[in-house]
Amino acid sequence: MSPRTHDSADEHERATAPPAPPASGHGSTPDTARPPAGGEQPTRRPARVAGSGEVAVPGPRVAALRRFAAARRGRGLRAASCAVLLAVAMTAGSVAVSGVRDGGRAVTDAAPAAGAVAAGVLAGADLDAGVRSLQAHLRAQPRDFGGWATLGLAHVEQARTQGDPARYPQAARAFERSLALEPDNEPALAGQAALAAARHDFTGALRYADRALARNPYSERALCSRIDALVELGRYDEAGEAATTADRRRPGIPVFTRYAYVRELRGDVRTARTVLRQALDVAATPADVAYVATALGQLAWNQGDHETALTHYARALAADEDHLPALEGRARALAASGDREGAVETLERVVARSPLPGPLVALGELYEERDADGDHARARDQYALVDAWTALARAGGVAVDLDTALAAADHGDPGEALRAARAEWDRRHSVHTADALAWALHVNGRDAEALRYARRATATGYRNAAFLHHRGMIEKAAGQDGAARDSLTAALELNPAFSPLGARAARAALKELEAAR
Repeated sequence: MSPRTHDSADEHERATAPPAPPASGHGSTPDTARPPAGGEQPTRRPARVAGSGEVAVPGPRVAALRRFAAARRGRGLRAASCAVLLAVAMTAGSVAVSGVRDGGRAVTDAAPAAGAVAAGVLAGADLDAGVRSLQAHLRAQPRDFGGWATLGLAHVEQARTQGDPARYPQAARAFERSLALEPDNEPALAGQAALAAARHDFTGALRYADRALARNPYSERALCSRIDALVELGRYDEAGEAATTADRRRPGIPVFTRYAYVRELRGDVRTARTVLRQALDVAATPADVAYVATALGQLAWNQGDHETALTHYARALAADEDHLPALEGRARALAASGDREGAVETLERVVARSPLPGPLVALGELYEERDADGDHARARDQYALVDAWTALARAGGVAVDLDTALAAADHGDPGEALRAARAEWDRRHSVHTADALAWALHVNGRDAEALRYARRATATGYRNAAFLHHRGMIEKAAGQDGAARDSLTAALELNPAFSPLGARAARAALKELEAAR
């Protein structure tokens, strides 16, 4: 059943995004590949690029992250020094939930009514200001369980938009406070589902979503988190059923985007595109327009249609000029279209604001491909930042083995890549974890075992050039030359510029295969 337009007079719920997609060194899927749970929030404004060639100035958290990365690279660094730098990186610029206390003297900030705060804090353009307003309200009304649930969601949203996993423990404490005040309240349970998904605990996300839906079967946030969890666990048939149920109960943009992604994972690109266009037609806010247009851009990018992708990203950025997923997608499409400098400048702007593994690896690979003076050192810096982010994410309770496996396989320790990929596979069996395990096995010289997982990654019909590239390279290493030619050719025909380094490697491998015929 195709999703319907939103026919409810209820206020459109807002929530937070599930975890970012893996940062594959060879053709990573940018953050836009997965829909946000309950609708994406406008991002805070990143540091602006004043002119061509100028790098956006990083904020205090990014600077602290870079210091931490540098410290990790240093020889003989004392453990205590690492701990201090890690603490600085985790707390720079944060607003601790412990600042909201039961009782105490009156605060000078105005404390708006709970309803006004809950309705506006997640949809506001300045999320940090909304959090401060909500904290002021909770100082005055500390028993407002709904306000605590909203604060928890706001912290999850801050973690996503700011690349700041230190927010997750704050979110957890806020949800716990809400549930202590009102056991089993649906907003807090749905929030815990979103938090668990953001931490890559998809089994927990499914459990919390089911508990929330037992309290309120029409909870948009819980319905969306349930789809996300089933998708990330690789339970695609159940995810399709959950998307149909969500569309029947709460049709609207959050459900439309999930419905489309489930169809794309099954290889039904036409339906996915139709549903996303329908969603764009009913998008009423700049945030929704930016998100859906970005999803359309990603879908076009995956099919190798770079010009159409750029058109969609332009529409997204017209709605929100600093929408980070659209900027990241635009950078990839610019690189594919031959504008490497524009791509580098745009990704520098993205990572200055939100140093997540996907854009960091993409920027590092663009530096490697450009190969100008100092570029290899710049690339190493980006990969070191991935390691630093991983340490911070683990400290925030995030399961980061998929990110670790993909980045380490291409730009780090092959042994660590395999350990991480196996750990992730033990938790979930999605196409992305199958691809990561296949590639980690390959870089460790275990191609016969890798081939089984590479085939599984491409078995659902999902059209992903990076997966096909990985499969082709594994087939080549396993001596299956004919199959390797087919897979590598399919990868380059689908998206000839899926990755700066990956596409180059695929072409080189095909050339070797042709020479050996």
